[in-house]
Formats: sequence, structure tokens, C-alpha cells
Amino acid sequence: MERKPEAVRRMFSEIAPRYDLLNRLLSLGQDQAWRKRAVALALARNPRRVLDLATGTGDLALAIKRARPEAEVVGVDFAPAMLELARRKAKQLGLEVAFLEGDALALPFPEGSFQAVTVAFGFRNFADYGKALEEMHRVLAPGGRAVILEFPPPPGGAFGLLYRAYFQGVLPLLGGLISGNFRAYRYLPESVKRFPAPEALKGMMERVGFEVRYERLAFGAAAIHVGDKPGALPV
Repeated sequence: MERKPEAVRRMFSEIAPRYDLLNRLLSLGQDQAWRKRAVALALARNPRRVLDLATGTGDLALAIKRARPEAEVVGVDFAPAMLELARRKAKQLGLEVAFLEGDALALPFPEGSFQAVTVAFGFRNFADYGKALEEMHRVLAPGGRAVILEFPPPPGGAFGLLYRAYFQGVLPLLGGLISGNFRAYRYLPESVKRFPAPEALKGMMERVGFEVRYERLAFGAAAIHVGDKPGALPV
């Protein structure tokens, strides 16, 4: 499938009602535990304002708000159907999170607006990784932190063989049957295969000015990259 923004937006709007299920399938049920780790890393410097990009149905943004109620949390996505589900979740949970439609490659925020920026399982769908990283760096205040939770290409070894078989065979069939959208469930595993390896993503983040480290999760099935913008947050 083409990765033009409009095509990707259409696809995610179509699968919005099943998007949470998709993440459970992709992660073999581990995505919520991985988000918990991403939240801890994002909040380690006690940010006052947090931006969650590709927020989807709002799982990470809402988890951040629960963990740090005093912080202002903003979720941005380019799929209105996803944002509507996120707003419903926030209302049901009684959490105040602003969910806005926007483009991660041209964020509508001034420089240095946030102390933390997060992305969970959405970075690989951006049309231009370098531009997205530049925007994340731009809207972060000095001393701010970016956290990217993503599925890298399947790892090597015996586990990697099993994981590839699941990704390329079982997942597209199961996801397509459950959602009725075989096209989307073929695209998403392919987007994982095309995504940069953890070390390559680390290099991309460093080129735009981040100080970067990353950790692999579940034998390399997922990875969390932490990029700190040089400087110090005001006390």
C-alpha cells in the first residue's frame, strides 16, 4: 500500500473501531506493559506539558494523565475517527486530555512548548521520519525528553523466525478476519518490516540533536528510544 498521508489516514479511519485490538495482536498482548514503561521514561523529569503524537485512540496519552494528573497532556493524530474514540475514552475515565487533529510533520505548536513528547506504535507510519524527529525536537524545551515506543523489524534467531511467521502469516489473516479489513492488516506488518532497526533509529535521532539511548523489549519484538534534548528544564 502507498504511504501517502491521505492513504494512511483513510486506512486508520477505517480500522479505528478495531485499533486497540490491532495493538494487542501485534504485541501478543504485551503492549499495555510496554506503554507503562514508556510512561515511566517520559515522566522521569516531571514534565508539566506532554505531547503524545500519533495518539490513536489515546491509550498512551490517557496513561500519562493517570500517572501525572497535574500535567497538561495533549494528544495529536491525523485520523478524526481515532480522535473521536480517544475523546470518548477520556470522558468515560474522567480524564482531561486535549485531543487535536494535526500533522506530526508540521505541528501547530511554538518552539519549546512541551517538556516531553511521546509516540507509541505510530512513528513508523509517518511519511518522513527525519521531519517528524525535527518537529519533535523543535517543540521540546531544552532538557525535554522524547520517547518512541515502536515495533522494529523482527529480530534474528529462533524467536525471530517464529515472530516473522506470526507477522507475515497469522496476523494478516487473523486481523483481517476479525476486522474485515485485510488490506490494513497486510500493510501494518509490512510497515514494521520497513522500519529502521533500533541502532539506525538512534542515529537518526542523534542527527537532529537528541542524546539517545534505547532498550529492547521481549527479545527485540519492541523497542523504546529515549531522546533527551540538551539543556536543563526550569525548576
